[in-house]
Amino acid sequence: MTDNLKNRIIEIVREDLALIEEALKRNLNSRLDLVSDIAGHLLFGKGKRLRPLLTITGARMCGYDNAFSIDFSTVFEYLHAATLLHDDVVDGAEMRRGKQAAHYRWQTPKVILTGDFLLARSLNIASKTGLPEIINVISRITEEMAQGEIDQLDKKGRLDLSEKEYMDIINRKTAVLIRGACRSGAILAGAPEAEKTALSNYGYHLGIAFQMADDLLDYTADAETLGKNPGADLREGKLTLPLIKALETANADDKEAMERMIRAEKLTVDLFTNLVSMLDRYGGIEYTGKKAAAHVNSAKEAIEIFEDSGPKQLLTMLADYAVERKV
Repeated sequence: MTDNLKNRIIEIVREDLALIEEALKRNLNSRLDLVSDIAGHLLFGKGKRLRPLLTITGARMCGYDNAFSIDFSTVFEYLHAATLLHDDVVDGAEMRRGKQAAHYRWQTPKVILTGDFLLARSLNIASKTGLPEIINVISRITEEMAQGEIDQLDKKGRLDLSEKEYMDIINRKTAVLIRGACRSGAILAGAPEAEKTALSNYGYHLGIAFQMADDLLDYTADAETLGKNPGADLREGKLTLPLIKALETANADDKEAMERMIRAEKLTVDLFTNLVSMLDRYGGIEYTGKKAAAHVNSAKEAIEIFEDSGPKQLLTMLADYAVERKV
């Protein structure tokens, strides 16, 4: 079912994806080849272009089908790429989208400054809308995402991280950008507040579901499929929902055993395999899957105010695929 759904989505968005790729290259507009090389290393890897697609589709559902939506949608891919460049430096990540992380190929200061350039480029493109509400959304996104990364860094390595704290982090690090991409499409269309709110709520729940699915894949997918080493979050000291829930429900002996695995100087394949088995045994994987599915349902409910249409059908399919995907 997953492959079939993926193929159906790709067929629907094929033309838009081609236009987005062209716009990403055209709008990069750097005077320095080095900046283009570093940005392109991440931008033109295995990105799904989910955020630009959400902006374009949301705008169409609200009655806006101007070609400018393609150029404008690149704002959210540039913002996403900028945060990934910065996050990989902060986390010391080795791989991203199936390739060596940028800071392993170029000097770290150059990678950080390239991320800064992409943030600035996003604001420059957003300013072309002439809409203060759009600028406000973009500025709030950058503010919230920075705070989310700081909060996660501050809590790095904590074994008592609560589900609420985890939710606060993923809201700021992931959901806020997807939510903003959806809301901006409605703003661009001049939609009424009810439609902007509906798309905002859809984006929030989709973003949460998407991140929970990512956190599950970090324990269940292989490196080739995932595009980075499995267990990367754990190696970087990040506790995510599957582990938080398992630690909460495990008996004292198994909880202590899991904590020893987490604190191990080197997370070997055997240790990681044993840990995943315990996450499964104590319901961490199942619980996270159910929570993600509930957010998908909430996302679909949020857009029920819209009449049936092609864009609405696509948003529904994207919500389903968020938790069914393998990568």
